[in-house]
Parts: sequence; C-alpha cells; structure tokens
Amino acid sequence: MAYWLFKSEPGAWSWNDQVSAKNSTTTWDGVRNYQACNNMKAMKIGDLGFFYHSVSEKQIVGVVEVVKEYYPDHTDKSERFGMVDVKAVMPVETPVTLAEIKADPALQELALVRQSRLSVVPVDAKSWRLLCKKSGIKP
Repeated sequence: MAYWLFKSEPGAWSWNDQVSAKNSTTTWDGVRNYQACNNMKAMKIGDLGFFYHSVSEKQIVGVVEVVKEYYPDHTDKSERFGMVDVKAVMPVETPVTLAEIKADPALQELALVRQSRLSVVPVDAKSWRLLCKKSGIKP
C-alpha cells in the first residue's frame, strides 16, 4: 500500500463536501500538473491519503481511500490529464497544520514541505505513521 496527500481549497471542495458526496466518494479531477498526475497514475485501489485543506487553513483534516485508479479526466478538454476516485474514510481527531509539519525535523523530506505547490504528493510510510499519531488516528 502507498500513501498520499490530496490538497483541496476548502472553498472549492472541503472535507465536509467529501463526506457529503454520494457514498462519500468523488472524482479527484481538475489536476493540471504533470507531476501531480504522475502521482495519481501510481495510485492503486486501497491506497490511503490525507485530505488537506490548503490556502487559508493549511491542515490535514481527514483520510481518504483510492477506490478507482487513474482514468481520463472528463473536465480536461486537452485530454492530457486524468483523475482517480476517492472515498472518505475518517476525519482526523486533531488537524495537523503545515506549521506543525514544517517544525518537525522528522518530516522535512515530506513532499508537502519540499514541493509545496503540488496538489497531490506521496507520503512515505514512516511519515504516514507519524502524521497519523499527530492527528490522533491509528495508522
């Protein structure tokens, strides 16, 4: 299993929107960065990801599961980009902020810190466990 982090602007698509979606499942569409799309191409059904509110909140707020692997993005007229489907698994007990992540020396290599502009990034297993602990959930 691999781990990921999905960024979303809460004003556009929030954790509450994700949970309220039909069966708590939705397409993760609209990604127009090749590296972020390559990350989604690597995803497998059952992979887990943190749901991260970007922009003003900048914090991990939930966990999602990949339920459909990469396929063409219906919102992309150029037909170059794709998407995956994700399902809400659980909210975190304690949101983990970007400031907390950046302050932890053990998380300095996290793609969220090093490549902050990417909307979909991998999370290594050690960082996943640490972030789960910080958020009050079991890995």
